[in-house]
Amino acid sequence: MDILSDYRYKPPKPNYLPHNVEIDEPIVEDYNIPVERANEHENAIFFNKMKRAAHEYDIVRPKGKTVSFHANPEMEKHHFGQTHPMKPWRLTLTKSLVTSYGMTFAMDNYTTRTATYEELNSFHASDYLDYLATAPPEDQPRDVDNPDKEVKFNLGGSDCPLFHGLYDYCSMSAGSSLDAARKICNQQSDIAIAWGGGLHHAKRSEASGFCYINDIVLGILQLLRCYPRVLYIDIDVHHGDGVEEAFFSTDRVMTVSFHKYQPEVFFPGTGGLDDNGPKSEHNQGAHHAINVPLNDGITDEQYGWLFESIIGKTNESFRPSVIALQCGADSLAGDRLGRFNLQVQGHGACVNFCKSLGIPMVIFGGGGYTPRNVARAWAYETAIAIGCQSKIPEVIPAHAPWREHFIHDTIFPTLEQILGEPRANRNTQKRLQEIVMHVHEQLRFVGHAPSVQSRIIPPDLGGIRDDVEARLKEENMEKDELDRKTREEGMGVAMELA
Repeated sequence: MDILSDYRYKPPKPNYLPHNVEIDEPIVEDYNIPVERANEHENAIFFNKMKRAAHEYDIVRPKGKTVSFHANPEMEKHHFGQTHPMKPWRLTLTKSLVTSYGMTFAMDNYTTRTATYEELNSFHASDYLDYLATAPPEDQPRDVDNPDKEVKFNLGGSDCPLFHGLYDYCSMSAGSSLDAARKICNQQSDIAIAWGGGLHHAKRSEASGFCYINDIVLGILQLLRCYPRVLYIDIDVHHGDGVEEAFFSTDRVMTVSFHKYQPEVFFPGTGGLDDNGPKSEHNQGAHHAINVPLNDGITDEQYGWLFESIIGKTNESFRPSVIALQCGADSLAGDRLGRFNLQVQGHGACVNFCKSLGIPMVIFGGGGYTPRNVARAWAYETAIAIGCQSKIPEVIPAHAPWREHFIHDTIFPTLEQILGEPRANRNTQKRLQEIVMHVHEQLRFVGHAPSVQSRIIPPDLGGIRDDVEARLKEENMEKDELDRKTREEGMGVAMELA
C-alpha cells in the first residue's frame, strides 16, 4: 500500500498574542503539492513500519546519553510565497526520513508549544513584536513594483514578506529552540535538536535574511542562566551576523561562523577574517567573535580540516560548558543560494566532531533552500546525534512518505548527481592555512576561560505561563500513555543477549 502520509503529532493550541491585540483566525496558504492528513488506519500502518525499521536497523537509545527532538508540526504548513526560497515544507521531508528510519524510538520526542510574547520580548523590542503580530498579510512584497518603497522594521519586502500566519510561525520556531535549551539546562537532555530553529540573521528590532525572530539568541540566553560559557558555531553558508551582534560585548559567548564571504555581492556582506569583536581591548567581547570567510567550491576534505583545526583550538582556549550549533544546510552543494561543494557526509562530520567533545549541545536548523538536500542532511545529523549513522542504510526506505520528491533514492547523492559538474574550487590550501593561523592568534588573546559567579540564577526568560504548561500537560497525557506502551514493547532500548 502506497501511503501518502504526513505522520504528525497532536498540534498545540494557538499562540498568545500581546495582551492588547485581538487574536485573528490563523490563515495558512496551501501548497501546490497535495498535503493530505493521514487517517488513523494509515498512521497505524506507518507506525508499524517505523517499528520494523528500528528493529531491522538496530536503532536504539544511545547508552549514557539522552537525545531529544523538539518540533512543532504546525510550522510545516506555512508558506512564504510561491517564489520565495524559504520552504518550511523541508521540515516535513526531514520528518519523513527521521521517522522512516525509526530514529524516533531512540530519542525523547517533544511537541513544543509556541513561545509567549514575554519570551520573545526577552530579546526583541516591544514595538517590533507588536508590529510583527498585527501587520496584515500582503500577497505581494511591497518592493516588487517599487524597489525604493519604504518598509517598517524591514518587514514587507521580498526578503522578509508579511505572509499569512507569520507571528505564529515565528513563535513556533522560537518555542522549539527554547524548549531544547531548557531540556539542556534541566539536564533532561545531553543533545537537543530543534530543526525548526536556527534563524540567525534577525536583529532586536529588525527582520533580516528570511529571519524574523532570532530563536538562537533566545536559546543562548536561556543556556546562560545555567552555564557560564556558550560556544556558538555556525556552518550556514551565510554569516551568523544576528547572533554575533547580540553577544558582541560579552566574554561568556564565543561565536564562530564559517561562511561564504563576498561582501559586494553576497548577503549579508559581513564576517571578514579581521572581524573579531570589539576593537577596544577594554571591551570584554574583544577576540570573542571568530569569522572564517570562504570562497565558492570548498570541498568536504578542506571544510573538515578547517573545522576541526579551528573548533578544536577554540574549545581548548575558551573551554565552553555548552555548545549551540547552527546547521544551516545552504552550505551543501546544489543549494538554491549556496555555492559550496559540501556533501551530506562533510556537513555531518562537523556535527560528529562537536559531539566528540562530550559537551552538552543544542543543534539548530537554519538556512537551506533545496528541501530534499536539507532533509537528507538533517536526518543524517539526527542519526549522528543518536549514534546510529553507521547503521542506517544509504537507500531511503521504501515506506518513506514523499520519497519521490528526493529524486535520487539515497541520502548520500554524489556531486555529479547533484550538480552534474562540481563548482570550481576557489579556496587554496595556502589561504585556508592563513585563516587557521589568524584564528589561532586571536584565540591566544582569549588567554583562559572567563570565570563566572553563578551562585544566583537569574530569572527565566519572561516567565513561563503556568496556564500554558498546565494545559499542555493535560493535552500530552494521551501521548504519554502511548509512550509508556512503546517502552514496554522494548522499542528503542538495547536488548541484552540471553
